[in-house]
Amino acid sequence: MWKGKRVSVVFSTYSEKDSIRWCIDGLFATGCVDEVVAVDNNAIEGTREEIFKTNARYIHEPKQGFGWGYRRALFESTGDLIIMIEPDGTFDPDDVVKFLAYSDNFDVVFGTRTTSIMVGQGANMGWFLKWGNFAVAKMVEFMFGTNFLSDVGCTYRLISRNAYEKVRYKFTIKGNEFNPDMMLQIIRNNIKFIEIPVRYLRRVGKSSVTGDMKRTIPVGFKMIWLIFKHRFNIVKKDDKYGKK
Repeated sequence: MWKGKRVSVVFSTYSEKDSIRWCIDGLFATGCVDEVVAVDNNAIEGTREEIFKTNARYIHEPKQGFGWGYRRALFESTGDLIIMIEPDGTFDPDDVVKFLAYSDNFDVVFGTRTTSIMVGQGANMGWFLKWGNFAVAKMVEFMFGTNFLSDVGCTYRLISRNAYEKVRYKFTIKGNEFNPDMMLQIIRNNIKFIEIPVRYLRRVGKSSVTGDMKRTIPVGFKMIWLIFKHRFNIVKKDDKYGKK
């Protein structure tokens, strides 16, 4: 609970079995989190059992994809304030307090992983990933005339229930470009937001995308193409988890 508002933290999981309990237990330990929605997006063996050892609410989403998983997680949440996170050990559960503090004045709070002093030893934030995210964020700033942004791909973010209701029908992405799609929907709908630095730590295990340059580069180009589609309003919405 945060100043009388229920707080939900949501995530989708695929290959985070070894860190998922640490993340969930850490979130509840903050004393601010009322529910954790854990979406099993056809995760590796043993993940379901790890979730059941916690107080998180388990949901299975059979449609494979980062976007499918997080859209389902947002849809299933019940809080007045919704925080997205990845349960792979890269994000510090204690940072939820920072997001909640800024939620007093902003409907959306984006995290950024590009603040050098906040990047932990061994974290997967090399020059290519850092400056690639920064460059694409500046493209968004320039093309939409918005306020400061430095990271389009950071999953750690907060959205109020009212803001979510404004954009939930408009998501277009089912795969790895969901984060910038969500960001662009928020910008295009004139929702008040701010970006804050978060701790970025060493991942437990290996990422299926950012750990492989051959997959990272195509995702980056898809993000750039998505920005142009939003700028010229040629995106096609998919309200699978927008309407009952």
